[in-house]
Amino acid sequence: MKLCFPVKTYNGLESIVFNHFGSSPLFVLFDTETNETSVINNQDLGHTHGMCNPFKALNGKIVDAIIVGGIGAGAIRKLNSMGIKVYRASEDTILKNIDLFGSDSLAELSMDDACTHHGDEDCQH
Repeated sequence: MKLCFPVKTYNGLESIVFNHFGSSPLFVLFDTETNETSVINNQDLGHTHGMCNPFKALNGKIVDAIIVGGIGAGAIRKLNSMGIKVYRASEDTILKNIDLFGSDSLAELSMDDACTHHGDEDCQH
């Protein structure tokens, strides 16, 4: 399975998971079968708020799941339509969240869990 983690800076599996998918400068991809990681730049970083294009952001890379601190409804809808599930990060580092994902301990996000705008006090991150 290929997992994707938005991050601000890359520090391997000790990278801290970023709070917003669309405004994350980098994405760390982790393959659970090979334990290999790769890093890609967000190719849609300058998008208009609410108009995130996840396929462009991920530079066309195919992943099975996104694990993130927060994400907008449009991005959740687009990712889900691509067959990608979105989970809320429960810990700070990628490594800790990989362990939680492996034990089915991360909550899948729905449209009801989406951030409505950056700085939204209702966002649970």
